[in-house]
Amino acid sequence: MEAKKNILTYAGLKKLEEELHDLKVNKRKEIAGKIKEAREQGDLSENAEYDAAKDEQRDIEARIEEIEKILKNAEVVVEDEVDLDTISVGCKVKVYDVEFDEEIEFKIVGSTEANSLEGKISNEAPVGKALIGAKKGDTVQVEMPSGIIEYKVLEIERNI
Repeated sequence: MEAKKNILTYAGLKKLEEELHDLKVNKRKEIAGKIKEAREQGDLSENAEYDAAKDEQRDIEARIEEIEKILKNAEVVVEDEVDLDTISVGCKVKVYDVEFDEEIEFKIVGSTEANSLEGKISNEAPVGKALIGAKKGDTVQVEMPSGIIEYKVLEIERNI
């Protein structure tokens, strides 16, 4: 079975690469120092600092492995080449929420970059799925646990 492609914007790719570099170069060195310091305190069986440092080391190594896996299967969307006639990953979309009579702006990104607090929604989330492929002027319906939400597409722009 082929691994799932991780769709990333160029900015998302750079952010992950920088985090990976920081974890490998800085955090590994920092945690090694903490472990060395804790070891020098003697008895490791009741050494809370040592246990905490080892836990932190395990978390760092797990995150490194996770990022490497994401990058290995990454498919980067080049925002400059995004078709602005239809909504796709890499677009910034302005929609009108029919029920709440308000305009909302979304950035459509891959699932690894999604962050609702920053208005970045995944292409795999219900709203993202419904918007993908829509054109300016289209009205899309999104099935949510709370009921069906209607959005009218007002603008499609590059996610800059």
